[in-house]
Amino acid sequence: MNSTAMARSGRTHAERAARGSATEGAARAGLTARGVIYLLVGILAIQVAFGDSSRQADRGGALEEIAQHSFGVVVLWALAAGLVGMALWRLSEVVFGAAGQDGRKARKRAMSAVRCVFYSFVAYSVIMFAASPGGGGGGSSDKQSRDVTARALGLPGGQWIVGLAGVGVVAAGVWIGVRAVRRKYHDKLKLGEMSRRTRQLVDVTGVGGGAARGLVFATAGVFAVRAAIDYEPDRAKGLDDTLRSLAHTPLGPWLLVCVALGFMLFGLFSFALARWRKV
Repeated sequence: MNSTAMARSGRTHAERAARGSATEGAARAGLTARGVIYLLVGILAIQVAFGDSSRQADRGGALEEIAQHSFGVVVLWALAAGLVGMALWRLSEVVFGAAGQDGRKARKRAMSAVRCVFYSFVAYSVIMFAASPGGGGGGSSDKQSRDVTARALGLPGGQWIVGLAGVGVVAAGVWIGVRAVRRKYHDKLKLGEMSRRTRQLVDVTGVGGGAARGLVFATAGVFAVRAAIDYEPDRAKGLDDTLRSLAHTPLGPWLLVCVALGFMLFGLFSFALARWRKV
């Protein structure tokens, strides 16, 4: 066997390993962990909508909620392990391509790379919180957003950087919402293994959850653009402040309730993906 054939054989074995049961298990554990976090954030947001201002409706608040219960630390470490699995799964997609006919395209690999970086950061924050529950490892999304915006505004051309980033987040929110409404996620699901009733229920969670995520992303992007225009880092908002801002619209707290329910639906949708997603 020549060197070219050996290299091809080695790559084939590596790709099979990347798509093997270990990677599939890591992906499904990561999707489950994401579902738990979104479900808790949705519950916290509903409490905020009904006047409980002490709640922090973001990932940090969800981690604090878990830590307050017995076996909370065990659950935190389980979530951290799941999110590490999610990051490794996305890394395997960067290297070997994602599932599906166009999974090897550069655009798909680039999106997987972005998701890998994002979930690596999320996993790190959960690990830090699990190592020291209540020590601030989860962090406030609002403070993080303001700090990052302040540092970016201090760079040469900082207003343009923050403004363009905000526009990008708005575009991402619209993209997420439109794809959810158009049910683009069907391409990633093992629809043949679902009954008609199950598909209908999954669509409720996928459309409702995706639309809610898209709205929140787009709203956060608008705040970032305003921060750039006004040169005021405090105008940038994390997830908690973005959700709270929805309660101050003409629709009052009911818009926040709807979005909170949407987040809970997305948590359930993540559980569905953990069961039926193609990996």
